[in-house]
Amino acid sequence: MAVAKILQNKRMSSKFQILVEIAANQPNVKQRDIAAKLNITPQAVSEYVKELIEEGMVATDGRGKYRVTKEGVDFILRMTNELEEYSSYINNIITNISVWAAVADDDLKKGEGVSLRMKDGILYACKIEGGEEAEARAVCISDARRGEDVGITDIKGMIALELGKITVCIVPRIQNGGSKKVDLGRLKQAVKKSKLVGVIGIEALVALSRINRKPDIIHGTKEATIEASSKGLPLTVVCVEDEIPSLLHRLEGEGLSYELLDLRLA
Repeated sequence: MAVAKILQNKRMSSKFQILVEIAANQPNVKQRDIAAKLNITPQAVSEYVKELIEEGMVATDGRGKYRVTKEGVDFILRMTNELEEYSSYINNIITNISVWAAVADDDLKKGEGVSLRMKDGILYACKIEGGEEAEARAVCISDARRGEDVGITDIKGMIALELGKITVCIVPRIQNGGSKKVDLGRLKQAVKKSKLVGVIGIEALVALSRINRKPDIIHGTKEATIEASSKGLPLTVVCVEDEIPSLLHRLEGEGLSYELLDLRLA
């Protein structure tokens, strides 16, 4: 949607405000009072009033009395409508920003207060039972059945969430033996503890295949690791040795801790 014209044109904005002041106080209008209210000089008000008279939007009897003409009223209404439309547009934007999505963990009603919790990295909205004191609360903006997505707003409190544990497993590059030089027993134990497993490098991918474990994440593993941990999901990253510095730098940059396991065989 285009920005309202009077917000783009300073002269038009000033004329609009002066017209409104004349309409509010006609016929006994004092230009110095308008100047003080709009924080502009009396000379500027005088020039604008002359233009408004020339354009037929203001009429005067020449004795300091002014009134807004039909053309002036039409101009005020037209600009007001533009401002209202633009204001509605802004309100819709702000509403969209302040509304979040969650999964309904119960059948919920529009306007109902709900408690919020994270489960397996997903935000759930639940009924508030009796005198339950929820750490995080919100209000539903629509009805929803259990398992459906529901819009929530007016979020208050903190959603209880612990960062997911990150385990980084080092495997050698092909030049140093690749997957054949990986301690598969320790690798199997490492991935068993995690909800998700990601890989960086072909050697890491093949090492997982040797313990019959398909990775959950192959591409964008560094960003996925950060996202998963921030949602409370434990994750193991099997990574080739020369990508380790870059991965650890990325995790440390996000303030995330990790456990480092060297699976390279001598």
